[in-house]
Amino acid sequence: METNPIKKLSEINESIWLDNLSRNLIDSGELERLIFEDGVTGVTSNPTIFQKAISGSKDYNASLRKLLEEGLRDEKELFWRLATEDVSRAAQLFWPVYLKSGGLDGYISIEVSPDLAHDSERTVAEAKRLFSGIGRKNILIKVPGTKEGLAAIEELTGEGVNINVTLLFSVIRYEEVVDAYLRGLEKRFRMGKPIDEVVSVASFFVSRVDTLVDKLLEARMAAAGSEDEKQKIKSLMGKAAVANAKLAYKKYRETFSAERFRSLPKARVQRILWGSTGTKNPAYSDVKYVEELIGYDSINTLPDSTLKAFRDHGRTQVTIDKGVKEAESLFPQLKELGIDIDRVTEDLEKEGVKLFSDSFFALLKEIAQKRDSFLAEKG
Repeated sequence: METNPIKKLSEINESIWLDNLSRNLIDSGELERLIFEDGVTGVTSNPTIFQKAISGSKDYNASLRKLLEEGLRDEKELFWRLATEDVSRAAQLFWPVYLKSGGLDGYISIEVSPDLAHDSERTVAEAKRLFSGIGRKNILIKVPGTKEGLAAIEELTGEGVNINVTLLFSVIRYEEVVDAYLRGLEKRFRMGKPIDEVVSVASFFVSRVDTLVDKLLEARMAAAGSEDEKQKIKSLMGKAAVANAKLAYKKYRETFSAERFRSLPKARVQRILWGSTGTKNPAYSDVKYVEELIGYDSINTLPDSTLKAFRDHGRTQVTIDKGVKEAESLFPQLKELGIDIDRVTEDLEKEGVKLFSDSFFALLKEIAQKRDSFLAEKG
């Protein structure tokens, strides 16, 4: 019998997490099956995922009615109570994974309100409230890796809150995030507080880079003056996302093998996590952003369809350290065509914050409508 490719990745210390969470996933037993049969070792969620889970679903009605009976009325607070119920139950399912891995895996991520992405102070307050309110060690609070988020990452790390830094697109921003994490650990260490159980991951988004860069390349192809020029431009398509991630991984390995990190006794590596790894372009392999980014001490969080595809036909050889020189040479070539990766990643960060905010507020509106409907039934 062939080894499940997902489980085989654990041999090189790459973890596969599921980028999905819902009440039905838990109640149906599917999440438990993914843990024991497929070797999935964690879960990530975001406002869009919760919108899809709760919107138009009856799975949350009983809980919502109960919360209304308790006197809760604010739609945002109702959402947090519904979401944290799912997160707490999932964390309980993953607790054996957490224990077996020595705290390396078994985490469930829940994101602060996306409208706080540019407000450090309120991000810190909400992250602390969520972390202490859920009260489990195997929880990660997702904090957007915006410029304003850096101060929040440092402060929360210093206070011992487990963080999943999300919406990272830029290698430069990734370096700033790692620096904020290390500053938080150093501050905590100087205060004589334990640092051995402070956990953080850095979620570096992948496929969206290709989506935008390919769109820009297509525009350049349309304006190209010769067939040779068109073919040269075409040869660059579908490469930017993986190249960008490989350069981030190179920084990751360099930083956490350097003296600054090694001088912090028992500190945990802030593992790099590949996010947005579902293939959006049907011309590319449905497991492109898994197979081309397999590396030691990393995490890949997969949507359901990508997880199933990789289980079916994924290949598990290490690839993250292949073609790094080619990756480094790609961005100067793109710049010659007027495509600046720094501008691309800046635009993607703004878009990512907006998309999550839009999903969040659409969900709050639906919860408010359900609340009003349920209260009207009683009244």
